[in-house]
Amino acid sequence: MIIGLIIILLLVLFLPFSVKYVEHNLEVFLFIMGIAAAIVSGVLDMSLFIKALEDPIKITLAVLVAGLLFKWLQAPLEKGILGISNAMPFRLFSALIVIVLGLVSSVITAIIAALVLVLIVSVIKLDRKSEVRLVVLACFSIGLGAALTPIGEPLSTIAISRLDQDFFYLFRLIGPEIISAVIIFGILAAILVKPKQGEEGLSSKQESESYKEIIIRTVKIYLFVMGLTLLGAGFEPLINNYLLDLHPAVLYWINMISAVLDNATLAAAEISPAMSEETIRAILLGLMISGGMLIPGNIPNIISAGKLGIQSKEWAKFGFPLGLAAMVVYFIVLFAF
Repeated sequence: MIIGLIIILLLVLFLPFSVKYVEHNLEVFLFIMGIAAAIVSGVLDMSLFIKALEDPIKITLAVLVAGLLFKWLQAPLEKGILGISNAMPFRLFSALIVIVLGLVSSVITAIIAALVLVLIVSVIKLDRKSEVRLVVLACFSIGLGAALTPIGEPLSTIAISRLDQDFFYLFRLIGPEIISAVIIFGILAAILVKPKQGEEGLSSKQESESYKEIIIRTVKIYLFVMGLTLLGAGFEPLINNYLLDLHPAVLYWINMISAVLDNATLAAAEISPAMSEETIRAILLGLMISGGMLIPGNIPNIISAGKLGIQSKEWAKFGFPLGLAAMVVYFIVLFAF
């Protein structure tokens, strides 16, 4: 059984990164792998299947409602963004973008927060270097802030499901660390984003999404979370055998692989209700911080980079050292005090 689960885990971790067809059909792939893991571990029964059907409901509804609102309010949002950006110093505006999007992403979802970020960057029209820096900082913030509630992003949905906890559990567990990080990234935006006049910026055609696109995205999120629920249950024997005895500091640094692999998938493969809160905190913060380092690390990165045409090297040049510095700071916060 363990060998079979290890093979499934390796497929889950590396096929999306190396096979384009799997990457473009990730939700269906994870759903199939989730069923396979649950069968191999012998946990696939009616109660698990019902749980897998129920877990995605809240985040799916949040994505659908927020997507529709964004579509209907896109024009007034553009006007409002221009008005606000012209009414205050840019340093303050950039800090507010990062902080506000990070905090509201737990309510409007990381996906919609990323779409709003793309809209903002397209409207304010800065030079390319400044815009890349602003996007990277904002995506770090969104990736962290969305985890405050289980409707913010798949990672938090799966964490709450695996731990069988209430809606505000993650807010209580890692809220102070996340909120302080969001504010710090906002301050860094005010310091590090220095617009230059007369240089070309990123480009994105801000056409309104069709209802078909919104529905397809909603269905994909449902399948994605359903597959992760099945994966998490299926990997339970693997977690019990190999991860429970590892020191939280080791798990924290191991999770730097979240820079190149989706952090929600890793959360499903790692988190167990048998773990201590110290271990869970280390796993989650390690996943979320390193998830901002490179484009594949989380959903906001993928959406923003794709729509704005940000190249992997551009992102890594700024995002990797920034994320590594954040990892060191939070390692000290978590384990040195």
